[in-house]
Amino acid sequence: MNKTAAFACLLSLAATTARAEPPPGFTRLADVAPDIAQDMRYAGSDNFTGHPVPGYRAPQCWLRAEAATALAAAQKEAKAQGFSLVVYDCYRPMRAVASFVDWSRNADQGTKPAYYPNLDKSQLFAQGYIAAQSTHSTGLAVDLGVVGWDFGTPFDFFDPRSWTKSKVAGDARAHRDALVALMKRHGFENYPREWWHYAFKGAGDVRAHDEEVK
Repeated sequence: MNKTAAFACLLSLAATTARAEPPPGFTRLADVAPDIAQDMRYAGSDNFTGHPVPGYRAPQCWLRAEAATALAAAQKEAKAQGFSLVVYDCYRPMRAVASFVDWSRNADQGTKPAYYPNLDKSQLFAQGYIAAQSTHSTGLAVDLGVVGWDFGTPFDFFDPRSWTKSKVAGDARAHRDALVALMKRHGFENYPREWWHYAFKGAGDVRAHDEEVK
């Protein structure tokens, strides 16, 4: 291989391995709060669709910088109190939201027992468990829990038992209340039908994005 060809090969390799950057105004959570665990469900098959979701080419949490900074502050307080956060979803490309709509219309019910045992999946949008336009696509919403804590239901369990104020046994009630209080102190508002969903309220109007997470 001559020098010109070798140099072109190196440039190609660099382009392939270079870290993809989030949209303007966004940041990687790992760069701001590396001690927050990331269990990014839609980048793999462990989610309500049963498959990797379009738009997630890497299991990375991207957020608007304001939301990431606030979440880092929440993690700092959590660690001081002896617990630690884990995120399940952050920025969600618009193509992922569109794929959820398509999934709700197909005949596959393979994940029903684990994720929506008491509903037909065609009802999930009408019941408010999945949105056709998601705050996640603006980078201001995050789905999260606490490492090792019981919240009464798993993440993305579409059922009234997952409503934040629903009646749950054991420590789950206290855990939900503690997470709501922590996140509220740092500018996040809970979605009442999902104990795990929080939206940051301090960034004003921002637009949705469709860049792939890489």
